[in-house]
Amino acid sequence: MAKDVNAAARRKARVRRSIRARAYGRPRLSVFRSSEQIYAQIIDDEKGVTIVSASTLEKANRETLKTGANKEAAHLVGKQIAERAVAQGITEVVFDRGAYIYHGRVQALAEGAREGGLQF
Repeated sequence: MAKDVNAAARRKARVRRSIRARAYGRPRLSVFRSSEQIYAQIIDDEKGVTIVSASTLEKANRETLKTGANKEAAHLVGKQIAERAVAQGITEVVFDRGAYIYHGRVQALAEGAREGGLQF
């Protein structure tokens, strides 16, 4: 069990290293998912603050979505975070998938963010 935790930590560190190398002052779109929900934040690492966030736990999303654990919910969260970021004047970000593979819900969130106007 501990081996898997270390593997996830190594993947996350490797992804974070590559993000820092190509960030060039752009904020980071970080994704976190659980078995039942998905969350996204746009973070300014220079200042250490979260600029915008969205998740399936928001009241409006809980009322409209059947579940927070599918690709449709992730796509909606991606579009929401993009709309909020564009309203704040952010159009370019660096995508941080963490230790998750770019597949399924993580990919759906990224595609929704691109449709909403974010570039990465």
